[in-house]
Amino acid sequence: MSRPFPPPAFKIGDLVVDPPVLQAPMAGFTNAAFRQMVREYGGAGLIATEMVNARGFQWMDEHTTEHPDRLWGVAEEARPLAVQIWDNDPETMAKVGRRLVEEYQVSVVDINFGCPVRQVTEKAHSGSYLLRTPERMFQIISKLVKACAPTPVTAKIRLGCSPESINCNDIAQVVEEAGAAALTVHGRTAKDMFRGHADWDRISEIKSHLKNIPLIGNGDLDSAEKVVHAFKTYDVDGVMIARACLGRPWLFAQAAAALQGQPVPPDPSLAEQRDCMLHHYTLVKDRFGEEKGTVLMRKFACCYAQGKYGARMFRTHVAKVSTAEEFYHVVDEYFPLTVKEKPVSAQ
Repeated sequence: MSRPFPPPAFKIGDLVVDPPVLQAPMAGFTNAAFRQMVREYGGAGLIATEMVNARGFQWMDEHTTEHPDRLWGVAEEARPLAVQIWDNDPETMAKVGRRLVEEYQVSVVDINFGCPVRQVTEKAHSGSYLLRTPERMFQIISKLVKACAPTPVTAKIRLGCSPESINCNDIAQVVEEAGAAALTVHGRTAKDMFRGHADWDRISEIKSHLKNIPLIGNGDLDSAEKVVHAFKTYDVDGVMIARACLGRPWLFAQAAAALQGQPVPPDPSLAEQRDCMLHHYTLVKDRFGEEKGTVLMRKFACCYAQGKYGARMFRTHVAKVSTAEEFYHVVDEYFPLTVKEKPVSAQ
């Protein structure tokens, strides 16, 4: 299938998403520091927070404790900004959605119906677990839409709970009928977790089951070339980049350039990538303090090193740091500054 190219901007409610490339909400990663890194490089049409537990947020609010760290920076940072929430109770979701609109003035409230993690699914009967109960999804979405109006509400789903129970086409219709302003689909089932490959043909098929709302595809987009291919090949209005951007916040700018037929900016040099990581560390440390910030930065540092020669040695050492002095020492000694090389065959 040949699609219009370059792809036009699209709208979520009254919000124009331009370029039509979104940053995925990712638990434990897309905090305010990471979002600032993405903004500094540019190229993302819509940025999202980590997913927020609606019930936990409500409890904190009722007990006048500090709001969740996952809402760090939301009130002050630039717009547009989407906040993703999860739970299985329509009333709780509606209350929290309204607070996000009134107090935080967010651009979009997104509902997580896609998380496959057992703590969210089997223990809390939320996330992708709800794909087996479309009627509950309808109740959650419709109540949230009413509570958040005129701020748009969106939903993120997977293809189904398992390869044997793919129901994304039916779920898409439920999402639209309940009043959601856009649908994002990750091209795997919950049972797949992140194994195998995202099924973009399945994602594309969903478009014919929607009447008016935009469809956003998600899964395996790790280069500007793959973003271009997705728009040229599949029937989607937007794409969402997830894990591939964690150590590469410049990926959105590369994708945006490619979509406009412009030269794709090269990756920063390895020294520049190291400096980017150190800037990221400063943002995290300033918010959480040296000890907590350093521990939190371990996983981000591993993302920046991924795919580089010497990454394993760096990961081994950075996983143990707990002070700024230790972090800077490990970076100076072990952060990879050469590209990953293929092993030379024995003569």
